[in-house]
Amino acid sequence: MNSALEEPKPISVASVAAADRAPSRKPALPFMKNVFPYLLATAIFAAFLLTWEYAVHSRFFPPPSEIWGFLKASWQKHELQDATMITMRRLFSGYLIGIVAGIPLGMLTARFKTAHLTIGMTALGLQTLPSVCWAPLAITWFGLTEESMLFIVIMGTVWAVILATDHGIRQIPPLYKEAAETMGSRGFHLWFKVLIPASLPHIVSGTKQGWAFAWRSLMAAEIYIVLTDASGLGYFLHHGRELGDRAQVFGIMFLIIIIGFAADKLLFSPWETFLRRRWGLSKS
Repeated sequence: MNSALEEPKPISVASVAAADRAPSRKPALPFMKNVFPYLLATAIFAAFLLTWEYAVHSRFFPPPSEIWGFLKASWQKHELQDATMITMRRLFSGYLIGIVAGIPLGMLTARFKTAHLTIGMTALGLQTLPSVCWAPLAITWFGLTEESMLFIVIMGTVWAVILATDHGIRQIPPLYKEAAETMGSRGFHLWFKVLIPASLPHIVSGTKQGWAFAWRSLMAAEIYIVLTDASGLGYFLHHGRELGDRAQVFGIMFLIIIIGFAADKLLFSPWETFLRRRWGLSKS
């Protein structure tokens, strides 16, 4: 066995030229990276709908053609537009009041121990209460009125926002607050320039959760409290149940899902994207 190390072979100009002529691996096309996943998802949904339409025959699930027929007829009668506008007006009114009340109360619970033990513990307990439980109380206080629905939506929103704001401020590293105070930050400047911006990811998450609770609360309110002169989407669900109209029930549920999806993409996703870039969690 030859123990001597073999000398490295010299690299010739011909070998370098051959390597240059070798085909290089091309990067993935932008189409495959950006567009193909959406096309694949569309194809999957299309296959699901076709299977549902032609292969599923059940008294529990109406075919998509019947659901589309109900939506089309209701749209032509302007019933869906009117019901959607009424529901969104109620939703935004209660949701905004819940946000305006919840954020300052969450700041108080994070700042003062007494507020945390009173308001914070109350919010923690009441958040677990199902939204429909507020309906009998609202009716006894306000009757079958718009105020009852507004009250139920506020109760479904405010507790989640309080807890999210409190949690977000408590998650701020103490070093941030100490450094700001060392540089002379006090009072409102400390809150609005340091603490609130640092807790914004949690606050935005809380407002998103509050939106979901507000939706559920409003649907419970509109099903429970029937106002024939101002019928929202919840009333259409209730009416479809009374008539045994599966297409109407599925159609309204589908419309509620579409509205929720649009709200997430238009209201919350831009904020979440901005905060991720601001905190360096994604590329700008």
